[in-house]
Amino acid sequence: MENVPGSFGSSASLALRFGQTIFSAASLIFMCVDYDFYTFCYLATVMAVVTPWSILLALTDTYSVLVKLLPQEFRLISIVVAGDFVLSFLSLGMACSIASAAELLSSAGGQACHGSLCNQYQVSAALAFLCWFLLLASALFNFWSLPSLYY
Repeated sequence: MENVPGSFGSSASLALRFGQTIFSAASLIFMCVDYDFYTFCYLATVMAVVTPWSILLALTDTYSVLVKLLPQEFRLISIVVAGDFVLSFLSLGMACSIASAAELLSSAGGQACHGSLCNQYQVSAALAFLCWFLLLASALFNFWSLPSLYY
């Protein structure tokens, strides 16, 4: 098996998963602090899926790093790659929609955004973009290591 930095079971993958967990949880918290967060429930739904996915894979990476045993099963890595790609595209779509909605609300004037509501949405969108970047990076690293497992 080719040892690709950032592939599933490595310490770089653990760092990527830890970052995904932090950014997705922070994005979810910033969005759910407001009483009117159900208007952007797509963000809450996607981040509520990304957070446990990242935590589960971070725990698996932690075990792999401590035991020093890399997972070499083609099916397992294929599931991780597929899950990472699907969640990265969902989080990208969600981050773009939240960012555009926050920009639209802030440009509409003071009546649409009261207090720091638009700032919360923009911070949540920025954190979601960071989470998307880390998800895509881990998906690409794992996809890169996938052909070496096929044989």
